[in-house]
Amino acid sequence: MESQLNSLDIKLRQMLELCQSLRAENQKLRQQLAVANDHNKQLSERVIYARTRMESLLSKIPGAEL
Repeated sequence: MESQLNSLDIKLRQMLELCQSLRAENQKLRQQLAVANDHNKQLSERVIYARTRMESLLSKIPGAEL
């Protein structure tokens, strides 16, 4: 009976360690996702700016059509 309790205790501790590890990894992944989303937003804004600027420059060329 005692050996079964010890075995259960060991398994429970392993499960708790795994849970803590997964929580830490999840938090790290959430932070990485937030950074990636911010970077993506910045790149999208740069693309919009570049497109607007290109359209403006093309409109100044005589005979150019969009």
